[in-house]
Amino acid sequence: MKRGRLRVLLGAAPGVGKTYEMLTEGRRLLGDGVDVVVGIVETHGRAATAAQAAGLPTLDRRRMQHRDVELDELDVDALLARHPEIALVDEFAHTNAPGSRNEKRWQDVEELLAAGIDVITTVNVQHIASLGGVVAQITGITQRETVPDAVVRSADQIEVVDLAPQSLRDRLAAGAVYPAERIDAALSNYFRLGNLTALRELALLWLADEVDSALKTYREEHGITGTWQARERVVVALTGGPEGDTLLRRGARIAARAAGGELLAVHVTTQEGLRAAAPGALAAQRALVESLGGSYHQVIGEDVPRTLVDFARSVNATQLVLGASRRSRLSAAFTGPGIGSTVIRESGDIDVHIVTHAAAGGVLHLPRLTGGALGWRRRILGLIVAFTGGPLLSWLLFSTSNDDTITSDVLAYQLLVVVVALIGGIWPALFAAVLSGLTLDFLFIQPRFTVSIDKPLHALSLVLYVVIAILVSWIVDQAARRTRRARRAAAESELLATVSGSVLRGESAVPALISRIREAFAVSGVRLLSGDGSTGEVIATDGEPVSDGRAVSVAVGTDAATGGPRATLELHGGDLGTLERRLLDVITAQLAAAIEHRDLTQTARTADALAATDQVRTALLSAASHDLRRPLAAAIAAVGGLRAAGSSLSADDRNELIATADESLASLASLVTDLLDVSRVQAGVLAVSLASVDVTAAVLEAIDELGLGPGAVELALDPDVPSVRADPVLLQRVVVNVLANAHRYSPEGSRVRISSSRLGETAQLRIVDHGPGVAAERQDEIFAPFQRLGDTDNTTGLGLGLALSKGFTEGMGGTLVPETTPGGGLTMVISLPVDAAASDSLDSGQGG
Repeated sequence: MKRGRLRVLLGAAPGVGKTYEMLTEGRRLLGDGVDVVVGIVETHGRAATAAQAAGLPTLDRRRMQHRDVELDELDVDALLARHPEIALVDEFAHTNAPGSRNEKRWQDVEELLAAGIDVITTVNVQHIASLGGVVAQITGITQRETVPDAVVRSADQIEVVDLAPQSLRDRLAAGAVYPAERIDAALSNYFRLGNLTALRELALLWLADEVDSALKTYREEHGITGTWQARERVVVALTGGPEGDTLLRRGARIAARAAGGELLAVHVTTQEGLRAAAPGALAAQRALVESLGGSYHQVIGEDVPRTLVDFARSVNATQLVLGASRRSRLSAAFTGPGIGSTVIRESGDIDVHIVTHAAAGGVLHLPRLTGGALGWRRRILGLIVAFTGGPLLSWLLFSTSNDDTITSDVLAYQLLVVVVALIGGIWPALFAAVLSGLTLDFLFIQPRFTVSIDKPLHALSLVLYVVIAILVSWIVDQAARRTRRARRAAAESELLATVSGSVLRGESAVPALISRIREAFAVSGVRLLSGDGSTGEVIATDGEPVSDGRAVSVAVGTDAATGGPRATLELHGGDLGTLERRLLDVITAQLAAAIEHRDLTQTARTADALAATDQVRTALLSAASHDLRRPLAAAIAAVGGLRAAGSSLSADDRNELIATADESLASLASLVTDLLDVSRVQAGVLAVSLASVDVTAAVLEAIDELGLGPGAVELALDPDVPSVRADPVLLQRVVVNVLANAHRYSPEGSRVRISSSRLGETAQLRIVDHGPGVAAERQDEIFAPFQRLGDTDNTTGLGLGLALSKGFTEGMGGTLVPETTPGGGLTMVISLPVDAAASDSLDSGQGG
């Protein structure tokens, strides 16, 4: 059976119109004669969405009972039996009710696809699994309903339903998304303009990456190696020279000309080709490329032009920017075409920009014929110079020779040998020495035109000449080998400086080191495993590790407890030589230090937490000695007065003393209870008994306890907010403390406003006052024990109310967050998780 096709409508936030767009497409297809059925749609009370769903064939939902709550779910069996051509299934990431055949709705959709039914569904970007952490940082809300990235990426078609952030806020304010009682909370929380802008960018970037990944897969499957200019990618080659800033800024301008253009900078560390640069220069250029919005890469390659082109092709680059050569014309004549010329020849369909700069060219000087261990190209070049320079020099000397020029002839040939040695090393120089010696004997030493010598002195001179040539060649070769080692050391220092810079710039040390190791050794993937790697626990990874039997494993550090390795580093897809392994050992030592530093940091944080707990306990005892003395002294005085006066007291005086003792003892009991509670909170041993609690009931009970009437409190409670998972006693104490604090600081004639709303899997209770408020930079201080922010009224207690409220709320799995009230005042937001059993599928995070 042919598998059905999946079409996903992706939105940045609730209310952008995903469900409406899905229903509109369903009506269009139905008009074209396609068999379309609505499997399940959540209108969330939106009139426009309900109107769009009207008239479409709709299956009845499957009703389920869970903890005395009736829940509606997608009837998969009925939909499979109906077997339409296309099914409309809303809220792709929805969690089904307990007892359903599948835990998640996307699993229901998989069954429909396997049965050959095409599906159109909706999902918000915050429900994509890999983006949950990013969304939580943006919105402060952790999404519990997620769908794996692979499931969404497997869709045959993904579309973004887009709406400008301000337009969405306008739609929300007009009541087109949520009912009136939930609008204020939504606008000041999840639907902030900054939140919506960030979520919109996240959705567009995720889709762009998905399209880019699909394009890469298509190219690999079809064996396409050429560059497709679907997105402008500009690669800038850096040498660490002074021209780097110019090249980077030019590359950034080129990338900015096209929407979505990317800037990548790459530095090739090699034994010959690019000269080793000062680490400081490369670090400054790396900082510049990151400030321009680009990324920095470092690779190792023997052939610099080919390495640059290969890197550009690996990232599907469209433009390659290089600096004009800093070599002079004479240097280029001796050493052949430069990197720029070779890159242009091998770049194919990648555009190459050669950018001139102040350091280009240079004055006429001898070439810098240093390089690595004089590879085969240099040796061949030396032989070519010997073959061509020898005959030319012989012709020139022979045409002007006489009996007096023999000395200059010998020196000229000696110069030729030295030049060949500088270019090609010892073997071409030996060849030139022997060839020039034979030529001297044949052309310039009597008898001429024969390989024979008639004077022993001439024979000695010729032997000395050859020996000198050999010694010069050997010295040049040794110098080249030392140069090679020096260049290798410089390259290693440069790499280590780059690695260290990644850590010093504030990057997470371990992931930064792993990333730099992969780039430096040009391997396909690197993994850092815990211990000896047998557990398979991955600490950090970069690239794509492959199982081709070519993994290189290196122990990282030593675990003092077990004596085994602290971690194991695996490099996949490449072989390392002796020198590379030596460099890897140095880097792994730094990696071991980074892991140890991470562990010590975690230990220090634990110690800091313990120290903070001890500090709070010390402050608590210090405050207790002062604040407990007053009610205790008053109670003792009242009881002592009753005992001393006996029957001589009047009834009124006796009653007054009894009332004073009763009030003081009650105050003392309340203070002791608060002290014990805050001690439990700080020690982390607060006893919490979670149950399903009605938010409205908790608020009404708190109002009754405080004796506040309609003139003091304004209620705006949403009846559709489900129950929360909380401790009913603790929740009431939280509401009482926060409400009492808000009422205390509200101006005369101003009412405290209490509203409730639901945001995703969280219910929020907002207690709003219009009093003096608290400066934003001091809002965290109100939760510190024994803090009254300048309030010197000793009748208000120890200042533990808000500290206890925060501790109680967090102990129940929620949060207590202060906000500034628009127009002045303080808003306390109590957020608690919704009771899953009582949830009636009102998922605000999925509404379209």
